[in-house]
Amino acid sequence: MPPRLVGLYALACMEREGEVYGYSLAGRIAERTEGAWRPGPGAIYPVLNTLTKRKLAYSRVEGRRRVYSITPQGRTVLARVRARATSWTSRAPDVSALWAEVWGVEDASTFLLLRLRRSLDAIDSALASAPPGDRHHPTQASLRRAVVSELAAHLDHLRRPEPGWIPAPTSRRLGARP
Repeated sequence: MPPRLVGLYALACMEREGEVYGYSLAGRIAERTEGAWRPGPGAIYPVLNTLTKRKLAYSRVEGRRRVYSITPQGRTVLARVRARATSWTSRAPDVSALWAEVWGVEDASTFLLLRLRRSLDAIDSALASAPPGDRHHPTQASLRRAVVSELAAHLDHLRRPEPGWIPAPTSRRLGARP
């Protein structure tokens, strides 16, 4: 995971939950990546130190721990990143073909199908652990409706024949004798 992403994730955790410390941040990352990555101190503390040097977070010693909190400048940076997120996702180059080659997958379509399966599993896990609905969090039922609606729209698009596509003639009708 790139240090910039770890730093932004740390700021998001600070904004959402208040103070964090290195070990707790590493645990949150391990939890969010379903154990795929648990960064060590060499990955976490340089990022936290950079955040403090850039005045995006401040730190203080509490007992035996150094705890970090987001500053107003950190909130501003996080808000800018979030504001750009919507426009960025539509303009970002798709590097799936490159990742397919890195992973040793023959074609990008197969790679995308693997990513889709992984994404659907992640959505299923997220829905299963969705918090009870309140004014800040949508209910599990509304999240399910949103996911199903999005999937239905994409399925409708995929089911449409391509322009100029002619279905292959069938050699026999279903149930007819040869």
